[in-house]
Amino acid sequence: MSTLALATRDTTTMLRRNLLHARRYPSMTLNLLLTPIVLLLLFVYIFGDVMSAGIGGGGADRSEYIAYIVPGLLTVTIGSTVIGAAIAVSMDMNEGLIARFRTMAIHRGSLLIGHVVGSVLQVLASLVLVGAVAVAIGFRSSDATALEWLAAFGLLALFALALTWIAVGMGMASPNPEAASNMAMPLILLPFISSAFIPADTMPGWFQPIAEYQPFTPAIETLRGLLLGTGIGHNGWLAVAWCLALTALGYFWSKAVYDRDPE
Repeated sequence: MSTLALATRDTTTMLRRNLLHARRYPSMTLNLLLTPIVLLLLFVYIFGDVMSAGIGGGGADRSEYIAYIVPGLLTVTIGSTVIGAAIAVSMDMNEGLIARFRTMAIHRGSLLIGHVVGSVLQVLASLVLVGAVAVAIGFRSSDATALEWLAAFGLLALFALALTWIAVGMGMASPNPEAASNMAMPLILLPFISSAFIPADTMPGWFQPIAEYQPFTPAIETLRGLLLGTGIGHNGWLAVAWCLALTALGYFWSKAVYDRDPE
């Protein structure tokens, strides 16, 4: 059997293991998934009128704020769901499973790739659920073409891959699952200092560059451009650049920690 075939077989085995683990412990996935749904309902139905009036400068229009907030909430969904990958990897490290896998005749990268692919699949399922809730409460994107929808889905998948690799690195570097959860908290907090809930240009002048050029804002503005027809500008290539950079950083970080101990 070729090296590629062995790597594929072992990665598929590890992916199956991670998906079964997620199915047996659904409470963690459910807790992470409920966060963006609760935020969506909270901001739309509790703060929607006030926020929409403040953004538009006119009368309150909750439907406009739903359209504005949904792209941001989709990235919040990614950030909250990938924390599960950090916790799962840390649990494997803490329980000695990774050390045991190092001694077995399996492809070395299969364990990490299995975690990453499993997490990305969970993220995509979470995005579908949050998107369904958004549509149910009034989100519409009638002007987006099929190609723009495909591009938006591709960006979300790429962003999920990037944050998952970062989360895996955090899990590998953490001494225990609790520390992994705490280390991954910025993945939830960063959207709150982005343009997810309010435009970046309404923030204090000294803070606007921080909000504008962090990873979440370019992705959010690109999604808005694709789904709602707003201007994308430089945000498209900036979002892709952030995704590629974070993917490379997370991959090499995870690999360095994984290879640190001798076999």
